[in-house]
Amino acid sequence: MIDVGQPAPVFERVAHEGTTVSTRPPLPHVLVLYFYPKDETAGCTAQACAFRDSFETFADAGATVVGVSDDSLESHRSFAEHRRLPFPLLADEKGELRKSFGVPNWLGILRNRVTFVIDRDGIVRHVFQSQLHASQHVDEALRIVRQLAPT
Repeated sequence: MIDVGQPAPVFERVAHEGTTVSTRPPLPHVLVLYFYPKDETAGCTAQACAFRDSFETFADAGATVVGVSDDSLESHRSFAEHRRLPFPLLADEKGELRKSFGVPNWLGILRNRVTFVIDRDGIVRHVFQSQLHASQHVDEALRIVRQLAPT
């Protein structure tokens, strides 16, 4: 898995709502990139809604949130609409992004839940992995985003 202090893999993808998400530096904002297993499952919905509920706090701190799973853009559109998610979701149907970030499977078979905080220079500043504590990803990411905020 990509470690703290390493450059994030460079990619550019179109999200479910048509915006383009890129990790090519310089980034316009700190990027909170979270990988999750599946749209509309209990833990993933709790995590997405926790990011949704803190969306303005992240924005005020100078960060943007982006979710990534193996689901299709169509699935993401439905999920985002149903759960009123104000942030982009990226389809990673072939697992290319997951692989480039080195996100391991949980217990060897299930998609894992990992959050990366990437600074404006494209450097990974925090990695948090927890399959069972979905909402803690928000707290961990926000703590680091606040540390990276310009003084």
